Amino acid sequence: MSKKIKITLTKSTIGSQKDQIATVRGLGLRKLNSHVIHDFTPAISGMVKKVEHLIKTEEQ
Repeated sequence: MSKKIKITLTKSTIGSQKDQIATVRGLGLRKLNSHVIHDFTPAISGMVKKVEHLIKTEEQ
């Protein structure tokens, strides 16, 4: 069974770099305080690291 990670958008993407905004969108986050659950894969791990200042993560 693979690990799951819950990702919540806690800060606005206004004023962020375009690639960071695209990463947040790629994770499936649209509005503040929205959350998604993903399998913890190397790709998701890299995306989380890139925008860790905008999100909050929890293991599931």
